[in-house]
Amino acid sequence: MSRIFLLTLLGAATLAAADKPFTPLFDGKTLKGWEVCNGKATYVVEKGEIVGTTVEGSPNSFLCSKKEFGDFVLEFDTKTDPLLNSGVQVRAHRYPSDTVVTTFDGAKSAQHTEPKGRVYGYQVEVADEKSGASGGIYDEARRGWLDNISSNPTASKAFKDNQWNHYRVEAVGDSIKTWINGIPCANLTDSEDLSGFIGLQVHAYKGDKPVQVRWKNIKIQDNGSHMWKPLWDGKTLTGWTPRGGGSITVQDGTIYAHSVEGDEKIGMLVSDLSLTDFTVRLKFKIQRGNSGFFVRTDPKNLAAYEVEIDEKKGTGGFWETGPGGRKWVTGPEDNGTVKPNDWNQLTASLHGHRIVFHVNGARTLYLPDDTPGRTEGVLGLQTHGAKKPTDVWFKDIELLVPKK
Repeated sequence: MSRIFLLTLLGAATLAAADKPFTPLFDGKTLKGWEVCNGKATYVVEKGEIVGTTVEGSPNSFLCSKKEFGDFVLEFDTKTDPLLNSGVQVRAHRYPSDTVVTTFDGAKSAQHTEPKGRVYGYQVEVADEKSGASGGIYDEARRGWLDNISSNPTASKAFKDNQWNHYRVEAVGDSIKTWINGIPCANLTDSEDLSGFIGLQVHAYKGDKPVQVRWKNIKIQDNGSHMWKPLWDGKTLTGWTPRGGGSITVQDGTIYAHSVEGDEKIGMLVSDLSLTDFTVRLKFKIQRGNSGFFVRTDPKNLAAYEVEIDEKKGTGGFWETGPGGRKWVTGPEDNGTVKPNDWNQLTASLHGHRIVFHVNGARTLYLPDDTPGRTEGVLGLQTHGAKKPTDVWFKDIELLVPKK
C-alpha cells in the first residue's frame, strides 16, 4: 500500500460518509429493534419517548440495539432526573463468560471479575449539571474514565438539568467525539472496540421513589467500519529492510531482534511504507534490554518519534531521536501497564499533531497538539547494541484502515 493510495482511501471514505442519510433507531411507537440487557429497570414508550425507570435493588440496566455499528454519527435527545446517572453505550458488547478485567489508574493496575452477559464498553455520559461530566466517555465495566470532561470550563457546562439536551456522537476508526447542545465535549482516541451495539442506560439507584430518564429523536448515520490490515506477512521480511547492527530474523511467526556480542551498533528493521496520519498496532515481548517502535521515521537518518519499549521502565513513553530531537519527551516512568516476559499490545495513533499511545489498552501518552513536530515517515523496530544487550520479539503489525 503506497502512501498516495492510503491517503486516497481515507479521503474517499470520508466523502462517502458525508453523503449517507440518517436512519431512525427508534420508531417513536415501539421498542422494535431493541432488547433489555442486564438489570430490572423498565423501558416503555410514552408520547414518542423511550422512558427508563429505576427499580430499587437492580444493577445497571441497558436497552440495547439488536444491530451493531462501527463508524457512525449518532444523534439523540435526552432528559434525565437530576438524581439519576445515565448514559448511552456505543460500540458496546456483552462478556461471553465471566471475565477478569484489568484497570489502570495511571499509577497501578487492579483486577476484578465481570459476570457473563454484563454489558461493557464506551459510554457517553449523561449525568447532572452539577457534576459537569455529561458528554465525557466512560468505559463501562472495564477501564473506567477515558475522557472525563468535568474540568473543561466550556464542555462541563453544556448539559442542563430538567430540559431536553441534544447529543451528537461521531465515531470514525479510533476517534470518538461528542457534542451536547452544539458544544464540543469529548475527543477520544482509542481503538479497543471498532464496532458494537448502542445501549440506553438506567443506572442502579436507591431512593424514596423511582426516577426516570427519557430519550427521543434517536437516529444514526451508518458510515461503515474500520479494520486492521496486516503490515507484515508473518513469514518473511518482505516490505521491511534491516539496517545497522544487531540480528533481526523471522522465527515461528515473530520478528526476533537482538544485540550481537561485540557489535555496539543499534539495529533497526525499517518499513518500505511511509505514512502521514495513521493508527498502527503491534505485539511485543521484551526479555531484556531496550527497544522501541519508531514512527514518522526519516528513512535517511532514522530520526523519529519512538514509542519506548524497555524491560524495566518507561514503556509506552515518547522519545524523539535524531538531530535536534528532544530525547525523552514524556510518558510513564515505570512499566505498570506491561506484562513481564509476555506478549503486550502497543498502539500508536498519530493524526496531524495529535499523538496518543496505548499499552494493553491503557493510555500511556496523550499529546493533543505536538506542534510543530514530525508529520510523515516510515516505521521501524529497534534493538540496542552490545552496550545494552537486548532480546525483543514483535508480531501482528497492523494498520487501521476503512473496510471496503
